[in-house]
Amino acid sequence: MSNLIVVSRDGAEHVIEASEGLSVMEIVRDAGFDELQALCGGCLSCATCHIHVDPAFAELLDDPSDDEADLLDTSSDRDAFSRLSCQIPFSERIAGMRFVIAKED
Repeated sequence: MSNLIVVSRDGAEHVIEASEGLSVMEIVRDAGFDELQALCGGCLSCATCHIHVDPAFAELLDDPSDDEADLLDTSSDRDAFSRLSCQIPFSERIAGMRFVIAKED
């Protein structure tokens, strides 16, 4: 089983199991992290699954789509490593990826 490393808003680091075929958002949500709201359920119509990807993993991800970038622009906590976790499909390529759940807007 693969894993992801989630840093919650209080700074605590958590290792959670991850499976291919799910988005990072689904994996985090299913692990019980309520602070990652994911209100739209992954339909790319909100930014409540905003995360900051560890720079060491950022180059492994595809660039955000224009729609994802537009939604990220609505966040006051956006930085160069911001992504919507619903738009990141989990694969072995990113196993062990570390990210921080963004501040709530």
